[in-house]
Amino acid sequence: MGRINTNVPSLIAQSHLNRSNEDLQVRLERLSTGLRLNRGKDDPAGLIISERIRSDLEGVSQGIKNAQRASSVIATTEGALTEVSDLLNSIKALIVESANTGGSSAEERAANQLQIDSAIESITRIANTATFGGLRLLDGSQDYILSGVRSSAISKAQVYSANFVGANAIQVDVTVLASAQLGALYLSGFNSGTGGQVTSTTTLRIAGALGVGTIEVVSGTTLANLVNAVNNLTSVTGVSASLISATDATSGVVFNTTTYGSDSFVSVERIGGPSDPAEDTVKIYKAADTYQNGTGSIWTASSANLTISNRDEGRDITALVNGTLADSSGLELSIFSGSLSLQMEVHEDLATTLNGTTSFNITGGGALFQLGPEVNALQQTSIGIQSVASENLGGSLVDGRLNFLNSLKSGQNNDLRSSAGRNDFSQASDIVATAIDEVSILRGRLGAFERNTLNTNVRSLQAAFENLTSSASVIRDADFAVETSNLTRAQILTQASTSVLSLANQQASQVLSLLG
Repeated sequence: MGRINTNVPSLIAQSHLNRSNEDLQVRLERLSTGLRLNRGKDDPAGLIISERIRSDLEGVSQGIKNAQRASSVIATTEGALTEVSDLLNSIKALIVESANTGGSSAEERAANQLQIDSAIESITRIANTATFGGLRLLDGSQDYILSGVRSSAISKAQVYSANFVGANAIQVDVTVLASAQLGALYLSGFNSGTGGQVTSTTTLRIAGALGVGTIEVVSGTTLANLVNAVNNLTSVTGVSASLISATDATSGVVFNTTTYGSDSFVSVERIGGPSDPAEDTVKIYKAADTYQNGTGSIWTASSANLTISNRDEGRDITALVNGTLADSSGLELSIFSGSLSLQMEVHEDLATTLNGTTSFNITGGGALFQLGPEVNALQQTSIGIQSVASENLGGSLVDGRLNFLNSLKSGQNNDLRSSAGRNDFSQASDIVATAIDEVSILRGRLGAFERNTLNTNVRSLQAAFENLTSSASVIRDADFAVETSNLTRAQILTQASTSVLSLANQQASQVLSLLG
């Protein structure tokens, strides 16, 4: 009480005043910045998690921008494809008009050919000039790069998406488990004494996937003439015929579907034959799958492999693609998975070879979009956009060879003049129909990609952005109600500590009263 060298109350008052001043500075800083966390000492653990959330927010925000940019790319691409579709439809109309040879002159067809040439050139020009920010969209730059594709094994291959995770290339292995087959029915060659001739007048109704035709066959007609009669109706029925043995006119006739697959069928019925099938000399047989291709002499097969039947269907190819059982239709194979999606048309040579194999590589390419906040395969997606130039559109098999849209230009084998010369515009029409389908499918894939991938990704990221922002706000932002209350408290404590310090300093002067 009587000491003056050490003023303990003053020291205590100074300590509390310093604390009050520090608290006051914290409240003023938080209220001026709006943040509860301004430096690491404010909340070390909170700072760590909030910085991570801020990093996530930046990634999510950029992911939203990336997806929106991707939508703009898709919209630009589809706009160009819309024009290509319109041009293809106009070409289709011109071919249909020109096929009406009984009502159109050669001069009109020549004028139509000029329009077709112009339309095809416009399609190629669009393919070469459609761009987005310097990126070429439809010239094949955004398509996948394939190598090692043997034309004798794979006629066409289109990769829709591929995930190059930890690899520079993807090998695609194709193994045929069950061969594709044509629908086939067989007509016996009767006996050698008849010299390969039909022994009684009959009417055959030939039906296939395209339609139905009827053939009147008189007694004595050779099997070779019967074959010709059936083939004259192929464009109507979708059924062709040939001698079982090309060198033996008595070998019999095989009726084949013109296309492979379960959607194709052949039906051969005799109209007005004997009521007792046992008395009918014109018998139609169906062979077991082992003999269905008609190689060698079908009649050497045991009776177990031949049954009387007037209808047979083709068979789709069954194959593994990279160990996965592929969807199939005729000669086409397709797989759709997270790592690889593609569609291919297998060449007839491989498709009809049991346990046949082939391989090719996807070495790169594709349009890669980063859609998530982290750069990894799970947050990336890619899509292949093939070229729509006339040299790549409409690939259709004509006489065993692929013909594309450019084969419809003047001087090519499917132009209007050539088609009129053989009185058959079906090849040109099929090529254009295939091209229209290819463009429509591409537009559909791009639309599905935008709707189901990009749009859903944006909505998901926007929800994540909202929740992350809310979480970051809880950790980092200052609560003004709390901070204002604490500021008032700190101000009062500072003022009180200042007053107490003044009193503590005055207390030592009271010792002078003891000196009288």
